[in-house]
Amino acid sequence: MFGKMKRLISLFTISICLLTACDKVSPIGVLVAGTAVEDRVKMSNLFYQNHYEEKLYLFVEGDYSFIVGADSHLTTDPGRMDEMLAMGLEGGDLFYAHLGDIADTKAEYYVTLDSLIQEAKARYVEAKYTKCEDGYHYQGGEWEDPKTYEEITYPFFPVVGNHDITHNGWALWSNIFHSSFYEIDVVVVKEDGNLVFDHLIFLDSASGTLGKTQIDLINQGVLDGKYDNGESLYRNTFVFSHTNIFRPQFFEFASTFTREETFFLLDRFEKWNATCVFCGHVHKWDERNFNGVHYLTLESMNEKENPDPGDYLVRVRVKEDDSVLWEPARMYYSPKK
Repeated sequence: MFGKMKRLISLFTISICLLTACDKVSPIGVLVAGTAVEDRVKMSNLFYQNHYEEKLYLFVEGDYSFIVGADSHLTTDPGRMDEMLAMGLEGGDLFYAHLGDIADTKAEYYVTLDSLIQEAKARYVEAKYTKCEDGYHYQGGEWEDPKTYEEITYPFFPVVGNHDITHNGWALWSNIFHSSFYEIDVVVVKEDGNLVFDHLIFLDSASGTLGKTQIDLINQGVLDGKYDNGESLYRNTFVFSHTNIFRPQFFEFASTFTREETFFLLDRFEKWNATCVFCGHVHKWDERNFNGVHYLTLESMNEKENPDPGDYLVRVRVKEDDSVLWEPARMYYSPKK
């Protein structure tokens, strides 16, 4: 209870600061973030290194799945976000990824979001761990040492979106999620005892540009994984970005990346041998292959924009035989009237 109260006080303190902060206005009249992508990436990289040393790992035996949603734009009604987290737990998914624009920028919405995530973590720990005298023991394998409740990582991994950083919203978003640019390794124990590795890459594309710092880090190879002989360490690489690369229709708004950055990303995804790149932002479904990489752009899961039940999520299944399949995941929650 005390820990939850501290988080609420922290969020309300940030909200007071935001009320006195001045938003910047772009030449076209759109509110933009007071925190630039350069600062976000530096802060994210520092937090990640300090808290996870080299990398965060997820361990799993055999097949696994994960679920992806986008553009929830949470306000006063957290029903769809709650449904997504419940679906992930009930479906046995290894992790749940969100492609940004998670909430509209008001402190009260982030207080609601934070409470929702804390409640979902409690359900996750109850389902996945056994509490003993020396801590919480993971039920799914013997590789984890006992942990305290605070040490357990709840496997909900978002990227930051443009709506998350307007009105200086980065302060609210980062107070809960901390890092907007990070990577995770999935360590898979196969039936024959061999290990294979899958790679999860989360990019900060909320400003419609990667920025110099993020590009420099990528060029330095911080997200690369190679054996000494130059072969890829990873069986699969999954990339998560808010800003989309391709447009659903030729006459609709597309990526805000500059042409040079678009080409840089397309080239980098190919070099990473990416299996799939997941994007949001435009609230329109799109699927295509380019240079051997699969691209999925998801619809908005926001209940106000899409009030009727629909296939707003994607569940990806990674199989023991190394095949990767995806399927739409239907949401049934309808907003309160």
